[in-house]
Amino acid sequence: MSAKAKVDAWIAEAGPWEDALRTLRAILLDAPLEETVKWGAPCYTAHGQNVVGLAAFKQYVGLWFHQGALLADAKGVLVNAQAGKTKALRQWRFERAEDIDVELVRRYVDEAVGLARDGRRVPVARSTGVGLPRELQAALANDADARTAFAALTPGKQREYAAHVADAKREATRLAHFEGGNGPIEG
Repeated sequence: MSAKAKVDAWIAEAGPWEDALRTLRAILLDAPLEETVKWGAPCYTAHGQNVVGLAAFKQYVGLWFHQGALLADAKGVLVNAQAGKTKALRQWRFERAEDIDVELVRRYVDEAVGLARDGRRVPVARSTGVGLPRELQAALANDADARTAFAALTPGKQREYAAHVADAKREATRLAHFEGGNGPIEG
């Protein structure tokens, strides 16, 4: 299925947000962007970079600017949904289709495309080590097959898996994440 068909289907399933998503998509398709689907949602790229994506939630529909932290944001419309965690990504949320100012959105999209064209990106500090929660350390120490499988993962996947286990609030859940194969170590 083509990206266009996938996005058409995604928007058709958006229920009350269908009109707002069609408006935003028209703006994005009018820009020098390529429409793709990533992470199950529409993503628009330029110059080999993810520039902006569409998202729909229960309370709002929005644009996700992948390098939004670099945008001027003169109108103060962008939010960091995970302050302290997300460095570059910024969202622009719309609670009603009528809230979409087409010309203003175009200006933000044009600026974001310019950032991609110029190769401007928020620097990302990559962690070099993998910190393991104690439950994962103990489980790996006691299971040679799991230890071998874990060692075969890339450092990034090891960090992702360790975070998946560590993020559980209860110890029983952390153990279940490891023992039940409920995470990125699986296939």
